[in-house]
Amino acid sequence: MCLFCDIVAGTADAEVVLDEPDVVGFLDVRPVFKGHTLLVPREHVDTLLDLPEPLVVPLFTTAQRVAAAMTSALGAQGTFVAMNNVVSQSVPHLHVHVVPRTKGDGLRGFFWPRTKYDDGEAAQYGEKLRAALA
Repeated sequence: MCLFCDIVAGTADAEVVLDEPDVVGFLDVRPVFKGHTLLVPREHVDTLLDLPEPLVVPLFTTAQRVAAAMTSALGAQGTFVAMNNVVSQSVPHLHVHVVPRTKGDGLRGFFWPRTKYDDGEAAQYGEKLRAALA
């Protein structure tokens, strides 16, 4: 199994913010900005090209919901939503990045500086997003 399949199965640790029948969302352990969430289809799919048509709508409507939650829960002014296919795809399981953005946050183009959560901070961000998605 892959790391994301292990997270979906509950056998690997992750700060899960959304657990739906077709999609699971969890905080990226090396976020671009705190609150950076990864959305994965529950079913193992390598890339967007492999995504079965019945999962397209659940995955992308979930991305919309998470993007909206970031504005209400985290005070983001907007979001950056992206996915890689093969190149720069660190885990070969399709995942959508939903990153909270604010004006002047320093993100330029596709240069993604990474940060880390302090002790207990991931849980705080996870709780805010879970509450907004409930």
